[in-house]
Amino acid sequence: MSQTITTSNSVLRARSKQDTLTTTQDISANQAGSEFNIATDAKVMTLPAIDANNIGMELTFRNTGADGNNTITLSPAAADGINGTIANAAADSVASGTANKDLVNTKATANKGDWCTIKAVAAGAWYITGGVGIWASEA
Repeated sequence: MSQTITTSNSVLRARSKQDTLTTTQDISANQAGSEFNIATDAKVMTLPAIDANNIGMELTFRNTGADGNNTITLSPAAADGINGTIANAAADSVASGTANKDLVNTKATANKGDWCTIKAVAAGAWYITGGVGIWASEA
């Protein structure tokens, strides 16, 4: 009797799209699920406005520049806020959730590999689902 072994390339199918960004960008809802690698200083990533059609979209931003070299800014739409916490050994990074306030991977404390994943969970509400590094909420 012969036996059939079924294999899967689920690892390949589960990959996230990797985009390297070198300029300030407007991120679109069509880019949901992407991971953005940023090695250039002083870049602002403008997030898509959250609406009923794109709740659940998730985006990851990663600092791939040298330690102490990059400021990466995540800028929500005017009606949206970024909520949540990134746990750190020294002091947690807490996002205020205030509408139209940025979340910034600060240059002085930035390390290669710092990252932040956010998810649109409701109209007006991005939530941090994971991250590493010092990210400051705009005052």
